[in-house]
Amino acid sequence: MQRWRGLEEIPEDWGRSVVTIGSYDGVHRGHQLIIGRAVERARELGVPAVVVTFDPHPSEVVRPGSHPPLLAPHHRRAELMAGLGVDAVLVLSFTKEFSRLSPADFVVKVLVDRLHAKAVVEGPNFRFGHRAAGDVALLTELGGDYDFGVEVVDLYVSGEAGGGEPFSSTLTRRLIAEGDMAGAAEILGRPHRVEGVVVRGAQRGRELGYPTANVETLPHTAVPADGVYAGWLEADGESMPAAISVGTNPQFDGTERTVEAYAIDRVGLDLYGLHVAVEFLARLRGQRRFETIEALKEGIAEDVERSRAMIAGERDGADDGAEGPVAGRS
Repeated sequence: MQRWRGLEEIPEDWGRSVVTIGSYDGVHRGHQLIIGRAVERARELGVPAVVVTFDPHPSEVVRPGSHPPLLAPHHRRAELMAGLGVDAVLVLSFTKEFSRLSPADFVVKVLVDRLHAKAVVEGPNFRFGHRAAGDVALLTELGGDYDFGVEVVDLYVSGEAGGGEPFSSTLTRRLIAEGDMAGAAEILGRPHRVEGVVVRGAQRGRELGYPTANVETLPHTAVPADGVYAGWLEADGESMPAAISVGTNPQFDGTERTVEAYAIDRVGLDLYGLHVAVEFLARLRGQRRFETIEALKEGIAEDVERSRAMIAGERDGADDGAEGPVAGRS
């Protein structure tokens, strides 16, 4: 899959293409429907499928300080899009100047002059151009003027977790903030994950017999609610069952919020300086302070056993062909 950062990186000889545009944070199941249809339409027309997205998030430019917690960094989104069959991803720098483009100018500058769109696929709530003045009706009208078709994909609604709401990044962020990892996974189609570099912490886990990878998460990451989780630690291409702690470590009067993952039954791991990922299966309990260090050790041991059992049960379910978050891991 080709990746372009800016219009100038698009090859001069680029031909017609099918395009879809959006932030696509998380590439959740609603996004997958739109992107999947764009890929399908591209195959029907015999042209490449292109996703256009933005960096930074448009809200940060339009309303500074309002950057939403991100469900996935750009490189992760590109990986997920490639898995859906996308041929190229164009990341546009969203600046104040860019935000002032009228809907018509946006269409000409991006879709017509550079990507030579033959078709554009979007969701029903797609907006574009200065002050989000453009909608799918205007896009369709402009498509008639500039020789590209427009197809609108109706988004399915989420089930129990969403209470009948359409799949959305906003809903997913809310569920993650509440620690509802099963609900988030239902919308994402896979467990939520955070990424970052392993840095040195206070090393109290090592002293307690449970050495953890202290993950310095990427800026604006959607980190789950404080508590203990079962999940996985991914490093160097290996996925390891893990017990994960999110919070300020009240046992030792901590103030900095951290994500720490203990790779269950792994001895002698040296992950310092590595870029890793932590995936969340389920929240086991909230953050708490124990009466004694011995009680803390007993609590950690119980968390590890519960994590081990839960992950084993999830893995067995996936092996049996059962539906569940682990079956959708990528």
